[in-house]
Amino acid sequence: MPTNKKAQLRYQILDRCFSDFSRKYEIQDLVDKVNDALYDLYGTEVSLRQIRDDIKYMRDRVTYDAPIKAYQYDGKKCYYRYEDRSFTIFNNALSVDDMNKLQSTIDMLGKFRGPAANIWLEEVISSLEYRFGLKSNVEHLISFEQNEQLKGIENLADIIDSTVNHQTLEIVYLTFRGKEIPMVIHPYYVKQYNGRWFLYGLNDELGKISNLALDGILKFRKSDIPFKKNEQYDFSTYFDDVAGVTIPNDEVKKETIGLRFSRSRFPYVATKPIHRSQIIVDESKCEIEIQVRPTRELDQQLFSFIPDVEVLYPEWYRQQIQKKIADNLKKYSSVQDGCTDNADLCSDNREDGKIMDVKL
Repeated sequence: MPTNKKAQLRYQILDRCFSDFSRKYEIQDLVDKVNDALYDLYGTEVSLRQIRDDIKYMRDRVTYDAPIKAYQYDGKKCYYRYEDRSFTIFNNALSVDDMNKLQSTIDMLGKFRGPAANIWLEEVISSLEYRFGLKSNVEHLISFEQNEQLKGIENLADIIDSTVNHQTLEIVYLTFRGKEIPMVIHPYYVKQYNGRWFLYGLNDELGKISNLALDGILKFRKSDIPFKKNEQYDFSTYFDDVAGVTIPNDEVKKETIGLRFSRSRFPYVATKPIHRSQIIVDESKCEIEIQVRPTRELDQQLFSFIPDVEVLYPEWYRQQIQKKIADNLKKYSSVQDGCTDNADLCSDNREDGKIMDVKL
């Protein structure tokens, strides 16, 4: 019997069933289990006779010499299982528990299939399904935050591929102010934050790391310029001192920031920290501390808690947030002809006659 891809897949699935001592697989259960995978991957099915032939083939001493035994129970019923609990026809096979965990992972990855999925992720899912004889669950049981309308998401696969394979890129990037800037980037790291994707890489001209939002990359191509290996930045700790994805300049130092929350909001903050450094200073007063380098992204997080948050210290940061709140309040207290007295908001964020993208 030739061991083609379909046959190999059948043996993988049967091997896993025979190794599962948590349930009893009757012959029809084995047929159904194999057909679930075959139909999903190839659109074909096999007969009960084929499964019996597969069992015979796996038992053969020349092939796998598998200790498959038929056990009778409840009268005439019969189930199949390995006599030796440690046996497997694959030296690198995963345990049943490992396979169950992998199945859950494939289920989660399968959530991203569809119009928003990229080729890279589709290949990963399909490879896992084939290699281990698993398939993603068609039921919608798990949901992830994803923005299917995000501009540039179709480039994510190529960006990740270039980062993994150390491929230098020539990029044309659109800044927040609408200026198109050509640059050479040595991609080091890809990160998702707040529904958007960001590429971090060495900027050839600046000689330092640039943070590029995926939706700001107008076009890119692979470059023949030799890749400069990352020997300076540790991205496992790179974001430790910030809340978000923006690393401020060296003048912005790490601060101990004290925050007080309303009693109704405090339990949420206590269980979902604003930053990894967060500690509870006084639970009775609903006060916490975080140690970060202040950025606009931190401001945005704090504003999302208004009116349930108060900055206690340092004084300069308290005054900065207080001023922003006061400036915002003016927009609600001086309405004229359906528009505020803030010229920027009345001009649709235009500059030189062009509508600008506002990226928060």
